[in-house]
Amino acid sequence: MTERKFTDRTTMDWLAERARTSPEARALVVADDESTDSEAEPTDDRTEWTYRELDAAVEETAGRLSALGVRAGDHLGVVMETRVAFVRLVHAAMRLGAVLVPLNARLARPELSRQAEVADLNLVVCESATEADAVAISEAPVASVDAPATDTPAADSPDEGAVAALGEQDPADFEPAQWSRDRTHAMLFTSGTTGDPKAVALSMGNFLASATSSAFRLGVTPDDSWLLCLSMYHMGGLSVVLRSALYGTAVVLQEDFDPECAADAIAEYGVTGVSLVPTMLRRMLDARESVATSLRFVLLGGAPAPDELLSRCEARGVPVHPTYGMTETASQIATARPREAFAHRGTVGRPLQWTDVTVVGDDGDPVSAVETGELVVSGPTVMRGYYGDSEATADAFGEYGLHTGDVGYRDEEGRVWVLNRREDRIITGGENVHPGEVVEVLRDHPEVRDAAVVGLDDDEWGERVGALVVPEEGADLSAEDIADFCDDRLAGYKRPRTVAFAEELPRTASGTVEREAVRERLRNADSE
Repeated sequence: MTERKFTDRTTMDWLAERARTSPEARALVVADDESTDSEAEPTDDRTEWTYRELDAAVEETAGRLSALGVRAGDHLGVVMETRVAFVRLVHAAMRLGAVLVPLNARLARPELSRQAEVADLNLVVCESATEADAVAISEAPVASVDAPATDTPAADSPDEGAVAALGEQDPADFEPAQWSRDRTHAMLFTSGTTGDPKAVALSMGNFLASATSSAFRLGVTPDDSWLLCLSMYHMGGLSVVLRSALYGTAVVLQEDFDPECAADAIAEYGVTGVSLVPTMLRRMLDARESVATSLRFVLLGGAPAPDELLSRCEARGVPVHPTYGMTETASQIATARPREAFAHRGTVGRPLQWTDVTVVGDDGDPVSAVETGELVVSGPTVMRGYYGDSEATADAFGEYGLHTGDVGYRDEEGRVWVLNRREDRIITGGENVHPGEVVEVLRDHPEVRDAAVVGLDDDEWGERVGALVVPEEGADLSAEDIADFCDDRLAGYKRPRTVAFAEELPRTASGTVEREAVRERLRNADSE
């Protein structure tokens, strides 16, 4: 494959532009002692790339995808954890003009199948650990960044040749896509407030506006480096890769989060920023008595920051920035700086530049400061809509913008305070769980007549899933039976951890489930 000159591109993708302006700057470092990315070149144990080198590697990946038929506008599914290969795929998709569709590798196969069906995938890229799921969930061709297994058929498929080895493809020539703000770059899934899989279509402009306003709030400079230890199929992990190419900052990648290793990597590589959920930060503080002085910002999101955790951060000088964001807004909506976070416990700060947050009452009209209502967001970071679901898109937007489904208020100084979800969403370890989705699975059990699912306080994960189950008459169910039934139907974080049984669900006079009564029964079951 001939080397492509920069002059061939009138409007370069973000990585190509970064490679042109700062080719020798450090782009990517693998924090682990050895890389598990078998696609990495020229050797299997390489752990660091400059922007020039990463650009060349991405050119190869894009050529290989082109050889497999990927074209501009195609939907490129990815089922893998945070890996160097994933980083290359993110940039290669932009280079080709393909739409990146990261799929949550932790989901059970039926959940993945529903997402794949919604996404209209043209190709699915996996690693060896997710190869079976990738073949099973979609009729689209599958390619693995690892050599496919030769001893057993992939995904129990009768066709042993169903999985192509991406690294063995001869790169094909391709015409680099001309990026624009309106082009859809990625679709990420969210359960929203209905539990149904919805693909959030995000444009290049969405990501660009988010990266720019975030940099203004955090004070990012090209000398910064960002520890990537979140899953890249979530916005928190994906955004680090895209933003770093824009900023010219380095990504220090930890393939599998470990609190001790993460804290050590910050010190060893002089990391200045990291994105975490509260459980991860608490584990890091438990693992090490101090954090490296190089750290300038900890973007803390995915769940509310407990007062106890903020107190520990203040006492130990951890520069925590509690943030509130959504997949539908390409990450951050509002972010508090440390001084504000410590002085006003519970706030997520003021909205980022160009983002407007309006609090509306039940009638849809704005309410006054300190009055509680639904948070509605508008601005250039807000999604294009839900792919293939015009009805859900129309329902999500109103006069003042995107209805978040979150209840909160703004104080007299304009700070945002998020109280809870309108639909009582459960957030466990930074992962969103919609109770209705879990209830549907439980009701599929032949001996379950009804069930209610709520979130319970959990010291480890913030919340855990609890289920109050009504068995069919004469059924002899145990908590173990419920756990076994959910095992291959729900992702691990969605499975009920506390299960109790009742003859009937507690209900209000209007017939709706009395959720606080359900919660109390489950707490009693825990204490017993």
